[in-house]
Amino acid sequence: MTKPQSLSDQYDTLWRQAHHQFSQGSFELDPFLASKTPDTRRGITLLARPNPEVQTRIQEMLQRLKVVEPSQYYYPAQDLHLTLLSIISCLPDFDSRSIQAGDYCRLLQEALHGIQPFIIYYKGITASPSCIMVQGFPDGEGLQQLREQVRTAFKNSDLPHTIDQRYEIHTAHSTVLRFQAPLKNPAAFLSLLEQFRATDFGSFTIEQVELVYNDWYQRASNTQTLATFQL
Repeated sequence: MTKPQSLSDQYDTLWRQAHHQFSQGSFELDPFLASKTPDTRRGITLLARPNPEVQTRIQEMLQRLKVVEPSQYYYPAQDLHLTLLSIISCLPDFDSRSIQAGDYCRLLQEALHGIQPFIIYYKGITASPSCIMVQGFPDGEGLQQLREQVRTAFKNSDLPHTIDQRYEIHTAHSTVLRFQAPLKNPAAFLSLLEQFRATDFGSFTIEQVELVYNDWYQRASNTQTLATFQL
């Protein structure tokens, strides 16, 4: 049996693959951001947010990247998040009123019972062909336990969900930049990315999690908090 990749190995693999494409001048542009097409995709997500100190350090990096490539999509501080689980993946024209949100909140309240606060360390960046991500590393088994308890709760319920249908999430990253326009200075941009490959952005303790109705980019203007749970 093949040994599962460590979190560091997963991030390293993503970086190598994306770096190879970037070095050839290949960047995947987000079709909705690039075309300014109205985006009706909405979903339900269980997430956590980094503290202000971590947000500030990430924004400092993004400001430096923005000097080199100002036309890309940079996440503002209030939109930074860590997806714990995508309960209902973003679907065109999905409306939160089509589900019984109270039932989801009650199920999650039970599923999160016994989960203690846990620490996430943000260190370094990785990438995919379409975006840049800050690497998150959980301290202990809290994140894995939370995900497994929520997965089990929904598996044993009749509530509609799409957990793990796109892919089974194992990482603890935060997407911080998406490509939306052809790059004007790709070599300088890649060189700057390499400088942030191992940057320490700090740590934060996840003491509460949010259930939100959101768009694809978790923009605050399109996000509705359905419930907040204290761990």
